[in-house]
Amino acid sequence: MKIDIEAFKVLEVLVEEGSFAKAAERLHKAQSAVSYQVKKLEQHLGVKLFCRDKYRAELTAEGKVMLAEGQRLLQYLGNIEHLASRFSQGWEPKLELVVDGSLPMEPIMRALKQVAEQNIPTKIQLNVEFLGGVQHRFERDAADLMLVKDYRSGPNYCPQPLPIINSVLVVSREHPLAAMQQVALFELLQHVELTIQDSSPSVHHSDQLQFGGDKVFYLSGFIMKKNALQMGLGFGWMPEFLIQTELTSGELVEVDFIGASRYSFTPQLVSTMERPLGRAGRLFTDLILQEFALYQHSQCKVV
Repeated sequence: MKIDIEAFKVLEVLVEEGSFAKAAERLHKAQSAVSYQVKKLEQHLGVKLFCRDKYRAELTAEGKVMLAEGQRLLQYLGNIEHLASRFSQGWEPKLELVVDGSLPMEPIMRALKQVAEQNIPTKIQLNVEFLGGVQHRFERDAADLMLVKDYRSGPNYCPQPLPIINSVLVVSREHPLAAMQQVALFELLQHVELTIQDSSPSVHHSDQLQFGGDKVFYLSGFIMKKNALQMGLGFGWMPEFLIQTELTSGELVEVDFIGASRYSFTPQLVSTMERPLGRAGRLFTDLILQEFALYQHSQCKVV
């Protein structure tokens, strides 16, 4: 015989009201039905739950423990019913995002914050990769969305452009390249190039902006790369939004490279028709496009 879950709710009301009569009235049941439900639970558990020889209905020591566990069970069931209700409204159980570490995180975090404030049941997982590692992770893990600098397109991909990101070729103001004008490629390659390690396991992926010299240090992220640049370890490309303060103060200097010291790219927010977005995915897509537009506007004001 299975435990009657509703019996724990009866116990709860019975303790609060202090008598079978009042509990029956509150539950809109006959007093005999309440008594029978409690007695049936006691028989099933083999434990005496109530002291019936007192004026008020009081739990035994064992009854108090059973009620506490029953209340937890009722709460779990309530959570399940709530989740089921939200999922039936189109919310997916999980939303997985893969983001290129060269993109600004502020608008992404703002979008996630707005999603969190709506108290939706969807669990969100955010992964950060670099270069070809973004698409590799997206495909390997069957993720829902990727925010990517560049990717190999296909017939099932649904890209949406994000605002343009500017990158600058920089060095520390103490670095020899900082004082040089009209720097040729040969002169540039005499110094250490700092670049980000592609997180894809494939050897076919490489940063197209890498200059191809022998003196290359591969770093695992832009925070480490920025620190290395500030120390004067070498030269390298940096997203402008990450070094705006250092460029303004003169701590980092734009290299006067004859082959161009600035470039721009248009990141993409990509989903795939093979894994259609649910309600949370569509909500996040709308919010990320909105937040990136606001972020670009705020950056233009600063500049």
